[in-house]
Amino acid sequence: MSGTPAAEISVSIDLVRALIEDQLPQYASLPIRRAGEGWDNFTFRLGDDLAARLPRRAAAAILILNEQLALPRLAARLPLLTPAPVAIGKPGAGYPWSWSIVPWIAGEPSDLAPPDIFQGSILARFLRALHQPADADAPLNPYRGVALADRVQMVTTRLDSVRSGTDLITAAVDTLWLDALAAPRSTDRVWLHGDLHAQNVLTQNGSFAGVIDWGDVCAGDPATDLAAIWGLLPDRQARAAAIADYAPDDELLSRARGWAVFFGVVLYDAGRINNPRHMAVGEAILRRLAADF
Repeated sequence: MSGTPAAEISVSIDLVRALIEDQLPQYASLPIRRAGEGWDNFTFRLGDDLAARLPRRAAAAILILNEQLALPRLAARLPLLTPAPVAIGKPGAGYPWSWSIVPWIAGEPSDLAPPDIFQGSILARFLRALHQPADADAPLNPYRGVALADRVQMVTTRLDSVRSGTDLITAAVDTLWLDALAAPRSTDRVWLHGDLHAQNVLTQNGSFAGVIDWGDVCAGDPATDLAAIWGLLPDRQARAAAIADYAPDDELLSRARGWAVFFGVVLYDAGRINNPRHMAVGEAILRRLAADF
Protein backbone atom coordinates (compact mmCIF):
# COMPACT_ATOMS: atom_id res chain seq x y z
CA MET A 1 0.00 0.00 0.00
CA SER A 2 1.23 3.48 -0.81
CA GLY A 3 1.11 6.50 1.48
CA THR A 4 1.55 10.18 0.66
CA PRO A 5 3.77 10.28 -2.43
CA ALA A 6 7.26 11.68 -2.14
CA ALA A 7 8.04 15.03 -3.73
CA GLU A 8 9.78 14.69 -7.08
CA ILE A 9 11.42 18.10 -6.87
CA SER A 10 12.80 20.37 -4.18
CA VAL A 11 11.33 23.87 -3.95
CA SER A 12 12.93 26.47 -1.69
CA ILE A 13 12.04 30.02 -0.76
CA ASP A 14 14.95 31.17 -2.93
CA LEU A 15 13.49 29.33 -5.95
CA VAL A 16 10.05 30.85 -5.41
CA ARG A 17 11.61 34.29 -5.10
CA ALA A 18 13.55 33.77 -8.35
CA LEU A 19 10.40 32.70 -10.22
CA ILE A 20 8.44 35.69 -8.96
CA GLU A 21 11.19 38.21 -9.63
CA ASP A 22 11.60 36.91 -13.19
CA GLN A 23 7.96 36.41 -14.17
CA LEU A 24 5.68 38.36 -11.81
CA PRO A 25 7.80 41.25 -10.46
CA GLN A 26 4.74 43.10 -9.16
CA TYR A 27 4.83 40.61 -6.24
CA ALA A 28 8.60 40.62 -5.75
CA SER A 29 8.55 42.91 -2.70
CA LEU A 30 6.34 40.57 -0.68
CA PRO A 31 7.96 38.43 2.03
CA ILE A 32 7.89 34.70 1.35
CA ARG A 33 7.57 31.93 3.91
CA ARG A 34 6.87 28.24 3.61
CA ALA A 35 3.25 27.45 4.53
CA GLY A 36 2.82 23.75 3.89
CA GLU A 37 3.15 20.70 1.66
CA GLY A 38 0.29 18.45 0.64
CA TRP A 39 -0.20 15.40 -1.53
CA ASP A 40 0.39 17.37 -4.74
CA ASN A 41 1.64 20.90 -4.07
CA PHE A 42 3.96 23.12 -2.07
CA THR A 43 2.41 26.29 -0.66
CA PHE A 44 4.36 29.42 0.19
CA ARG A 45 2.72 32.45 1.75
CA LEU A 46 3.35 35.79 0.03
CA GLY A 47 2.84 38.66 2.41
CA ASP A 48 -0.47 38.54 4.25
CA ASP A 49 -2.94 38.09 1.42
CA LEU A 50 -1.44 35.79 -1.21
CA ALA A 51 0.17 32.38 -1.64
CA ALA A 52 2.28 30.67 -4.29
CA ARG A 53 1.14 27.15 -5.19
CA LEU A 54 3.67 24.91 -6.94
CA PRO A 55 3.28 21.24 -7.93
CA ARG A 56 5.64 18.84 -6.15
CA ARG A 57 5.34 15.97 -8.62
CA ALA A 58 4.63 15.48 -12.32
CA ALA A 59 1.11 14.11 -11.80
CA ALA A 60 0.15 17.32 -10.00
CA ALA A 61 1.46 19.49 -12.83
CA ILE A 62 -1.61 18.48 -14.85
CA LEU A 63 -3.94 19.08 -11.91
CA ILE A 64 -2.84 22.67 -11.38
CA LEU A 65 -3.73 23.38 -15.02
CA ASN A 66 -7.24 22.15 -14.23
CA GLU A 67 -7.43 24.56 -11.26
CA GLN A 68 -6.28 27.40 -13.48
CA LEU A 69 -9.01 26.55 -16.00
CA ALA A 70 -11.91 25.94 -13.64
CA LEU A 71 -11.61 28.20 -10.62
CA PRO A 72 -11.92 31.55 -12.45
CA ARG A 73 -15.24 30.26 -13.83
CA LEU A 74 -16.57 28.85 -10.56
CA ALA A 75 -15.40 31.19 -7.80
CA ALA A 76 -17.92 33.99 -8.26
CA ARG A 77 -20.96 31.75 -7.85
CA LEU A 78 -19.76 29.82 -4.81
CA PRO A 79 -20.77 30.89 -1.28
CA LEU A 80 -17.38 29.97 0.24
CA LEU A 81 -14.00 31.45 -0.67
CA THR A 82 -11.82 29.61 -3.17
CA PRO A 83 -8.20 30.18 -4.27
CA ALA A 84 -8.91 31.27 -7.84
CA PRO A 85 -5.53 32.28 -9.36
CA VAL A 86 -4.69 35.96 -9.48
CA ALA A 87 -1.58 35.24 -11.57
CA ILE A 88 -0.14 32.22 -13.38
CA GLY A 89 3.54 31.36 -13.61
CA LYS A 90 5.37 29.16 -16.09
CA PRO A 91 8.44 26.93 -15.94
CA GLY A 92 11.66 28.72 -15.13
CA ALA A 93 14.74 28.96 -12.91
CA GLY A 94 15.06 25.18 -13.08
CA TYR A 95 11.44 24.58 -12.06
CA PRO A 96 9.64 22.52 -14.77
CA TRP A 97 5.90 23.22 -14.36
CA SER A 98 3.17 25.83 -14.37
CA TRP A 99 2.34 27.37 -10.96
CA SER A 100 -0.09 29.87 -9.49
CA ILE A 101 -0.37 32.85 -7.19
CA VAL A 102 -3.67 32.61 -5.35
CA PRO A 103 -5.47 34.43 -2.53
CA TRP A 104 -4.52 33.35 0.97
CA ILE A 105 -7.72 32.16 2.68
CA ALA A 106 -7.69 32.64 6.43
CA GLY A 107 -8.84 29.73 8.55
CA GLU A 108 -7.85 26.35 9.90
CA PRO A 109 -8.33 22.95 8.28
CA SER A 110 -11.57 21.48 9.52
CA ASP A 111 -9.92 18.29 10.79
CA LEU A 112 -8.13 20.51 13.34
CA ALA A 113 -10.97 23.02 13.88
CA PRO A 114 -14.26 21.16 13.30
CA PRO A 115 -17.36 23.03 12.10
CA ASP A 116 -20.23 23.70 14.49
CA ILE A 117 -23.63 22.00 14.36
CA PHE A 118 -25.10 24.67 12.07
CA GLN A 119 -22.80 24.03 9.10
CA GLY A 120 -24.71 21.18 7.47
CA SER A 121 -26.96 23.59 5.61
CA ILE A 122 -23.95 25.72 4.61
CA LEU A 123 -22.25 22.66 3.10
CA ALA A 124 -25.43 21.77 1.19
CA ARG A 125 -25.68 25.32 -0.15
CA PHE A 126 -22.07 25.22 -1.34
CA LEU A 127 -22.55 21.86 -3.04
CA ARG A 128 -25.76 22.94 -4.78
CA ALA A 129 -24.00 26.05 -6.11
CA LEU A 130 -21.06 23.99 -7.35
CA HIS A 131 -23.00 21.07 -8.83
CA GLN A 132 -24.19 22.84 -11.97
CA PRO A 133 -23.77 21.51 -15.53
CA ALA A 134 -20.10 21.50 -16.42
CA ASP A 135 -18.64 23.30 -19.41
CA ALA A 136 -17.81 21.24 -22.49
CA ASP A 137 -14.09 21.61 -21.79
CA ALA A 138 -14.30 20.73 -18.09
CA PRO A 139 -11.62 18.22 -17.10
CA LEU A 140 -12.44 14.55 -16.72
CA ASN A 141 -10.84 12.59 -13.91
CA PRO A 142 -10.36 8.79 -13.98
CA TYR A 143 -10.43 8.69 -10.16
CA ARG A 144 -13.24 11.12 -9.25
CA GLY A 145 -16.80 11.50 -10.47
CA VAL A 146 -16.69 8.09 -12.12
CA ALA A 147 -18.74 4.98 -11.43
CA LEU A 148 -17.75 3.24 -8.21
CA ALA A 149 -17.64 0.01 -10.18
CA ASP A 150 -14.49 1.40 -11.80
CA ARG A 151 -12.81 1.55 -8.37
CA VAL A 152 -13.88 -1.84 -6.99
CA GLN A 153 -10.53 -3.58 -7.02
CA MET A 154 -8.69 -0.76 -5.28
CA VAL A 155 -11.41 -0.18 -2.67
CA THR A 156 -11.79 -3.89 -1.94
CA THR A 157 -8.06 -4.14 -1.31
CA ARG A 158 -8.17 -1.14 1.02
CA LEU A 159 -11.25 -2.48 2.81
CA ASP A 160 -9.48 -5.76 3.50
CA SER A 161 -6.38 -3.94 4.68
CA VAL A 162 -8.32 -1.72 7.10
CA ARG A 163 -10.43 -4.65 8.26
CA SER A 164 -7.25 -6.42 9.32
CA GLY A 165 -6.36 -5.15 12.78
CA THR A 166 -9.14 -2.53 13.21
CA ASP A 167 -12.85 -2.48 14.05
CA LEU A 168 -13.62 0.21 11.47
CA ILE A 169 -15.17 -1.99 8.77
CA THR A 170 -18.48 -2.80 10.39
CA ALA A 171 -21.39 -4.68 8.85
CA ALA A 172 -22.98 -1.29 8.16
CA VAL A 173 -19.92 -0.08 6.24
CA ASP A 174 -19.84 -3.27 4.17
CA THR A 175 -23.56 -2.94 3.41
CA LEU A 176 -23.25 0.71 2.39
CA TRP A 177 -20.45 -0.15 -0.01
CA LEU A 178 -22.40 -3.01 -1.62
CA ASP A 179 -25.56 -0.88 -1.86
CA ALA A 180 -23.59 1.86 -3.58
CA LEU A 181 -22.21 -0.60 -6.12
CA ALA A 182 -25.74 -1.82 -6.81
CA ALA A 183 -27.09 1.70 -7.40
CA PRO A 184 -27.55 2.74 -11.04
CA ARG A 185 -24.66 4.59 -12.63
CA SER A 186 -24.98 8.35 -12.77
CA THR A 187 -25.47 10.14 -16.08
CA ASP A 188 -24.79 13.55 -14.50
CA ARG A 189 -21.97 15.74 -15.72
CA VAL A 190 -21.73 18.53 -13.17
CA TRP A 191 -18.78 20.46 -11.76
CA LEU A 192 -17.09 18.68 -8.83
CA HIS A 193 -14.37 19.62 -6.37
CA GLY A 194 -13.38 15.95 -6.30
CA ASP A 195 -11.42 15.87 -3.03
CA LEU A 196 -13.57 17.44 -0.31
CA HIS A 197 -11.92 15.89 2.72
CA ALA A 198 -11.42 17.75 5.98
CA GLN A 199 -7.93 19.10 5.26
CA ASN A 200 -9.22 20.86 2.14
CA VAL A 201 -12.03 22.80 3.84
CA LEU A 202 -11.21 25.67 6.21
CA THR A 203 -13.17 26.97 9.18
CA GLN A 204 -13.16 30.15 11.26
CA ASN A 205 -14.92 30.29 14.61
CA GLY A 206 -16.85 27.12 13.80
CA SER A 207 -18.08 28.28 10.38
CA PHE A 208 -16.90 27.07 6.99
CA ALA A 209 -14.64 29.76 5.55
CA GLY A 210 -13.12 28.42 2.34
CA VAL A 211 -12.45 25.42 0.12
CA ILE A 212 -8.91 24.85 -1.11
CA ASP A 213 -6.93 22.30 -3.17
CA TRP A 214 -8.99 22.05 -6.34
CA GLY A 215 -6.56 19.83 -8.24
CA ASP A 216 -9.19 17.11 -8.71
CA VAL A 217 -11.81 19.51 -10.10
CA CYS A 218 -13.70 17.75 -12.86
CA ALA A 219 -17.06 16.92 -14.38
CA GLY A 220 -18.96 13.86 -13.19
CA ASP A 221 -21.22 12.29 -10.59
CA PRO A 222 -22.01 14.65 -7.67
CA ALA A 223 -21.97 11.65 -5.31
CA THR A 224 -18.20 12.06 -5.09
CA ASP A 225 -18.59 15.43 -3.37
CA LEU A 226 -21.64 14.46 -1.31
CA ALA A 227 -19.36 12.06 0.55
CA ALA A 228 -18.15 15.22 2.30
CA ILE A 229 -21.25 15.04 4.50
CA TRP A 230 -19.46 12.29 6.45
CA GLY A 231 -16.01 13.73 5.88
CA LEU A 232 -16.67 17.23 7.20
CA LEU A 233 -19.55 17.13 9.67
CA PRO A 234 -18.88 15.55 13.09
CA ASP A 235 -22.42 16.15 14.32
CA ARG A 236 -25.14 13.71 13.27
CA GLN A 237 -27.80 16.44 13.19
CA ALA A 238 -25.61 18.51 10.90
CA ARG A 239 -25.26 15.57 8.55
CA ALA A 240 -29.04 15.10 8.52
CA ALA A 241 -29.50 18.81 7.77
CA ALA A 242 -27.06 18.65 4.86
CA ILE A 243 -28.91 15.69 3.34
CA ALA A 244 -32.30 17.35 3.83
CA ASP A 245 -31.18 20.64 2.29
CA TYR A 246 -29.35 19.14 -0.69
CA ALA A 247 -32.21 16.64 -1.17
CA PRO A 248 -30.47 13.91 -3.18
CA ASP A 249 -32.62 11.09 -4.51
CA ASP A 250 -32.12 7.64 -3.02
CA GLU A 251 -29.75 6.48 -5.76
CA LEU A 252 -27.50 9.53 -5.47
CA LEU A 253 -27.48 9.23 -1.68
CA SER A 254 -26.51 5.57 -1.89
CA ARG A 255 -23.61 6.37 -4.23
CA ALA A 256 -22.56 9.22 -1.91
CA ARG A 257 -22.31 6.79 1.01
CA GLY A 258 -20.20 4.52 -1.18
CA TRP A 259 -17.87 7.39 -1.98
CA ALA A 260 -17.64 8.11 1.74
CA VAL A 261 -16.51 4.51 2.25
CA PHE A 262 -13.98 5.08 -0.53
CA PHE A 263 -12.52 8.20 1.08
CA GLY A 264 -12.58 6.61 4.53
CA VAL A 265 -10.59 3.53 3.64
CA VAL A 266 -8.17 5.31 1.30
CA LEU A 267 -7.35 8.09 3.76
CA TYR A 268 -7.04 5.70 6.69
CA ASP A 269 -5.00 3.06 4.90
CA ALA A 270 -2.63 5.47 3.14
CA GLY A 271 -2.43 7.70 6.19
CA ARG A 272 -1.25 5.02 8.57
CA ILE A 273 1.88 4.66 6.45
CA ASN A 274 3.10 8.25 6.69
CA ASN A 275 0.30 10.76 7.35
CA PRO A 276 -1.39 10.53 10.77
CA ARG A 277 -3.81 13.35 9.96
CA HIS A 278 -5.10 11.54 6.89
CA MET A 279 -5.43 8.41 8.99
CA ALA A 280 -7.51 10.27 11.58
CA VAL A 281 -9.75 11.80 8.89
CA GLY A 282 -10.35 8.37 7.36
CA GLU A 283 -11.20 6.87 10.74
CA ALA A 284 -13.67 9.67 11.46
CA ILE A 285 -15.48 9.07 8.16
CA LEU A 286 -15.85 5.35 8.77
CA ARG A 287 -17.05 5.82 12.34
CA ARG A 288 -19.64 8.41 11.25
CA LEU A 289 -20.97 6.06 8.59
CA ALA A 290 -21.27 3.25 11.12
CA ALA A 291 -22.96 5.56 13.64
CA ASP A 292 -25.53 6.79 11.13
CA PHE A 293 -26.47 3.37 9.76
